[in-house]
Amino acid sequence: MPQPPDPDWIEARLVGARPQAVAALLRYFRDLDLAEEAFQEACLRALRSWPKNGPPRDAASWLIMVGRNAAIDHKRKQARLTALPDEAVISDREDTEPDLAERLDAADYRDDILRLLFICCHPDLPATQQIALALRIVSGLPVPRIAAAFLVGDRAMEQRITRAKRRISEADIPFETPGPIERAERFAAVGAMVYLVFNEGYTDANPKTERAKLCDEAIRLARLMLRLFPAEPEMMGLLALMLLQHSRQKARFDRAGAPILLDDQDRTLWNRRQIAEALAMIDKAMLHRQPGPYQIQAAIAALHARADRPEDTDWAGIDALYQALERHAPSPVVTLNRSVAISKLHGAAAALAMIAPLAGTLDGYFYFHGVRGNLLEQLGRTSDARDAFGRAIALANTPAEAAHIRQHLDRLDKDRSGSR
Repeated sequence: MPQPPDPDWIEARLVGARPQAVAALLRYFRDLDLAEEAFQEACLRALRSWPKNGPPRDAASWLIMVGRNAAIDHKRKQARLTALPDEAVISDREDTEPDLAERLDAADYRDDILRLLFICCHPDLPATQQIALALRIVSGLPVPRIAAAFLVGDRAMEQRITRAKRRISEADIPFETPGPIERAERFAAVGAMVYLVFNEGYTDANPKTERAKLCDEAIRLARLMLRLFPAEPEMMGLLALMLLQHSRQKARFDRAGAPILLDDQDRTLWNRRQIAEALAMIDKAMLHRQPGPYQIQAAIAALHARADRPEDTDWAGIDALYQALERHAPSPVVTLNRSVAISKLHGAAAALAMIAPLAGTLDGYFYFHGVRGNLLEQLGRTSDARDAFGRAIALANTPAEAAHIRQHLDRLDKDRSGSR
């Protein structure tokens, strides 16, 4: 007699099936709340049924069928619906499971999940609501975990998610299968949302916090998209970029939580397995000959990852890639980042001249003043550097960023005292 599945196995199947199941239920009922509630009810029944009867052949199909039947029953009780399937069809789950799987394939469940992700990152929603909604609906994270990641109370996060759902409902988003142009637009929106999730976690110095764990969740979402759409080079680029950035997590902060610059990091702490996967992913993406911003950013990160020592970094290659990024996605921040390569290749004065025109646009940007202060310090303009660092501290997003800039100021003060 086969052993019943253990709880960890069941939990893994429920988590893995969630995006497909919720997406299909959303297509059935056109109601995000009802789809989520139906999936939760199906999960509860799975926890009761699977240990006793054994797991189904297709967990996602089983959850969709059971969730759909539960939602129909709920709507019948609430609204006294009359147009229902025959009771035998509703109750006979075992016989309908293979048929449901076939119908899911015919309906192209990939577009269901893409639609679900697109709904979560609808342009009418602020970025914080996009992330919260995706983490709740697609990833299934409980509200307390999401609240902890954003450093807000459970009730405040619940209200944020509720407002997002209401705006989605009022937007009346169509459910047709997207055409090639709309699919490309949806991919761009989904990619941006996934990267937002990653960046929310990337700034945290403590890898054990809920906020830092968002990096892992973003990588999981990107893997999900690549399983569904394995020929999308920009999604490959995004996954590679996040893997490369995440590979340095253990080396990015000191014990006090202060950030460590790339040149000063202990490269033996970098995760070589993640780097190897990312490099292979970049090579695969390049075969499509459709370069995009994520692929170019991943290629830049790859050049850093390939250097065993800071002095081995291919700064000329990085400069060329930043020039390509400026053509694909022009931005003052891209130019600011390119200035670091210029300083390595042509000196601090050339880099300072490059970012001078950005002063007005990036005056409220922490990193602009940090880079400018560093360049001024290299040129011996200590008074101007001190002013730039002071402005950076005022704009710091985290205590760790402020502490890092404070180190620069302390060094300037120490050098001035020593020269007296």
